[in-house]
Amino acid sequence: MEEDIQIILETTKEAMHNALVHLEKKLVAIRAGKASPSMLNSVMVEYYGNPTPLNQVANVNTPDGMTISIQPWEKSLIPEIEKAIQIANLGFNPMNNGESVIINVPPLTEERRLQLAKQAKSEAEDAKIGVRNDRKSANNEIKNLDISDDMKKNLEIDVQEMTDEHIKKIDQIFAKKEAEIMTV
Repeated sequence: MEEDIQIILETTKEAMHNALVHLEKKLVAIRAGKASPSMLNSVMVEYYGNPTPLNQVANVNTPDGMTISIQPWEKSLIPEIEKAIQIANLGFNPMNNGESVIINVPPLTEERRLQLAKQAKSEAEDAKIGVRNDRKSANNEIKNLDISDDMKKNLEIDVQEMTDEHIKKIDQIFAKKEAEIMTV
């Protein structure tokens, strides 16, 4: 019985933690004004007939806050990389100098900043919903355990504390991202 309780608490904590990790991955993809290689994570390049992530066919880095430099491992890929960036519809205009592809990241407008903040808020809400669903699953499992009502209540309190802790972390992650997006 003790083992069942431990398993429920551990799996719930892990599921809630996974919601945080997923949120952080989603927020990395949301542009916050300065150039970042992660902005191109969704770009797939045709490489020998197969769609391949850009970072597997080129070195992507940011020499400064407004520029992304893409150094392909094969120069013949430059036109494919440019095409892939345009197909990805990220709002970037790639240029090549024969050696590499350069993207000048335009500064965000106030309207675009608000859109991105809204998108980040939506991702945070999705993460909160995930955490609450994990709480609900745990509470359902607790109800099915063959233990005293007092023990069930105490376990539900533990799960609620875990939920509150993760929701607070989600709010902190979102607040940090929102500040990053809104900073000009």
